[in-house]
Amino acid sequence: MSYSAVAACGAPRCLLHPRVTCMPQPYIFRTVELDHQSIRTAVRPGKPHLTPLLIFNGIGANLELVFPFIDALDPDLEVIAFDVPGVGGSSTPRHPYRFPGLAKLTARMLDYLDYGQVNVIGVSWGGALAQQFAHDYPERCKKLVLAATAAGAVMVPGKPKVLWMMASPRRYVQPSHVIRIAPMIYGGGFRRDPDLAMHHAAKVRSGGKLGYYWQLFAGLGWTSIHWLHKIQQPTLVLAGDDDPLIPLINMRLLAWRIPNAQLHIIDDGHLFLITRAEAVAPIIMKFLQEERQRAVMHPRPASGG
Repeated sequence: MSYSAVAACGAPRCLLHPRVTCMPQPYIFRTVELDHQSIRTAVRPGKPHLTPLLIFNGIGANLELVFPFIDALDPDLEVIAFDVPGVGGSSTPRHPYRFPGLAKLTARMLDYLDYGQVNVIGVSWGGALAQQFAHDYPERCKKLVLAATAAGAVMVPGKPKVLWMMASPRRYVQPSHVIRIAPMIYGGGFRRDPDLAMHHAAKVRSGGKLGYYWQLFAGLGWTSIHWLHKIQQPTLVLAGDDDPLIPLINMRLLAWRIPNAQLHIIDDGHLFLITRAEAVAPIIMKFLQEERQRAVMHPRPASGG
């Protein structure tokens, strides 16, 4: 396993002199070898009083793309991000994979990094993987956050033109392409601010076309609709009201099918976790820090005598 520490701004950090950076809490990058796979991970260290947060990213998205969201969270919260096989800095497998296999690989990665129970957030494609992980490893997942995602094959799809654009890895292989199509596929702030697409494209690190196609295959025909009712973790479902990829009705379905779920609608598009990070982070932190309240049985008042 190899590792390094890098500040959020990208400046290297000396492990012996941690203050020689522009950020007090750098990301610690590790490459983990599992089943002949090199998995690139990044951890932002936190404090032990908060359960660590594991992030499942969207299709084709390298872990750097969620740094703006992580930076908006409570600095005491430890956060784990990683590149799934075939994405970013992780190696591309020779054979395709499915979500149950990825959930198992994630559990092994957490073992390797010495994490027990974590809170989980899944974004878009990563939301499907988060559902699978919460279902298959309930003892490892304390709370679940699902952002801009759906139940898989059983869903109300976005517009065909938008889905066709998403089926191609071109926006990750050719960053200039995402600048052109971002308003159509992401909606929300990307419709109003051209700079958002440029900042987004600048952080893209392509893992290659094959890795993208393996991710598409992982979700082919997959659905959670028949076991969503078995997810017992407290769940926060976050939805954008201008999401061309995954219409709002899909998040309403998730919140309805998962027993202990609540829905929060954000005034933005598909990537609200990034474009509205400062507004969304407090909502997520409040949810993660809430404790279940037990019903209190009050004794009957003593009758006067």
